[in-house]
Amino acid sequence: MSHAPNAAEPAPVPLSLSAAAARNLATATVTVPQNAARTPRWLHRLLPWVNVDGGVYRVNRRKTLVQKHGLIRTAVSGSKGIVEAASLAAIPAFSTLGSGSLETVASLFTSQTFASGAAITAEGDGNGKLVVVASGKLELSVKEAHGGRLRQNLFGPGNFFGAETLFEKEASFPALPAVKAVTASTVLTLDKAKLEKLLKAEPAIRKAIDTAIEGRKAALARSNEQGESVVDLLTVHGGEPKLPTTFVDYEEDSREYHLNTIQTVLRTHTRVTDLYSNKFDQLREQVRLTVESVNEWEEWELLNNPDFGLLAEVAPSQRIVTRSGAPTPDDLDELLSLVWKKPAFFLAHPKAIAAFGRECTRRGVPPPTTSLFGSPFLTWRGVPLVPSDKLLIDGRSSVADGLGTTSILLLRVGEGEQGVVGLQKVGVPGEVEPGLSVRYMGTDEHSVASHLVTRYFSASVLTEDAIARLDNVQVGRYHDYV
Repeated sequence: MSHAPNAAEPAPVPLSLSAAAARNLATATVTVPQNAARTPRWLHRLLPWVNVDGGVYRVNRRKTLVQKHGLIRTAVSGSKGIVEAASLAAIPAFSTLGSGSLETVASLFTSQTFASGAAITAEGDGNGKLVVVASGKLELSVKEAHGGRLRQNLFGPGNFFGAETLFEKEASFPALPAVKAVTASTVLTLDKAKLEKLLKAEPAIRKAIDTAIEGRKAALARSNEQGESVVDLLTVHGGEPKLPTTFVDYEEDSREYHLNTIQTVLRTHTRVTDLYSNKFDQLREQVRLTVESVNEWEEWELLNNPDFGLLAEVAPSQRIVTRSGAPTPDDLDELLSLVWKKPAFFLAHPKAIAAFGRECTRRGVPPPTTSLFGSPFLTWRGVPLVPSDKLLIDGRSSVADGLGTTSILLLRVGEGEQGVVGLQKVGVPGEVEPGLSVRYMGTDEHSVASHLVTRYFSASVLTEDAIARLDNVQVGRYHDYV
């Protein structure tokens, strides 16, 4: 039996005040604007900051008689490598050649590709060849007394070896190590026979090379392991020997760091700041968020600026590459061997630190932790691994796919330790924190007030061995545990 639908029933009579009506008498508890781009900026906290009164910071060093080897810039097109001629001046013997002569020498290089694991030269067979790594990684090794092999070096793009054998008699030069490709690699090779043919045809080039070689030999005889002039000393056991005389020479062209500036003009309408500032001051919050953005950008510049950023400031002799891609305890030990005088902290992308943690777990050596500023940090050999997303992964601060490579830095810090320091100007007008000022610039005819936000800063590496860099750090390797 069907029933007709009932008529609409009346709404129930409320028994108490509704929440919607009650909100008319209530005030929401609000928060300050949250900033997802904000990070702890550990580098800024851990760097000792030096006040630069005059805006310029000059780093004085002892005079260097012998320059260390640089890196050779190359390009790879398809499977062919090309050497940048001007960068050949990084090889001491070619350091005095003009641009035209360097172009001529560069044209003599031949390009070869090698598969991963392929032998490039056997031990003792590399004499008379200059080899430049254009891409990939090469391992140099020698046979030890017990029959095994000892790794002598691991070279990445820009590294080279064998330059000395181009100019020395083979009988007077020790046999070069065996060389093999750790990954698929492209190398550029200059044969001694080709160079000799050029030098016979171009006596001016030969003369310049001979002069550079003889000058370097003379400088080596008068320098210490760092290339600085030797201070003559004498250990006296008895008698009255004639004492040596000596002095310590200084660099004549000391490097100067000029403070860099980050600036912006913050604009706020007076109606907004007058009417809508109660619990939280609108102007104060605008300034806070702008200053946070300035500080974030400053940390990016401290690491990535091509003129003074820490990545660019690492000397070629202080750069190494990972052997297997993922950062391992062995790789960080290599960094510690380069910055062994009071290392302060590693600096790495959070994903690189996670990758290192996985490699430690795989080896059964989980790294201990320490506490800094109330936060836990992984450590290795007692040195904390400090995270920063400003160390990019293939040019990106974050990666969703887990792929890409990055770098890990190791720093010694402080002026007293001849380390890395931050530079800033303290006491500027309108200062709200050291080296950062907010100055009122006036209100225009639209009732918009302007404030100039300024940060003066830079960074300096006082000696080359204060910082080292691990390159080719892969962050996407994971392991299955059974």
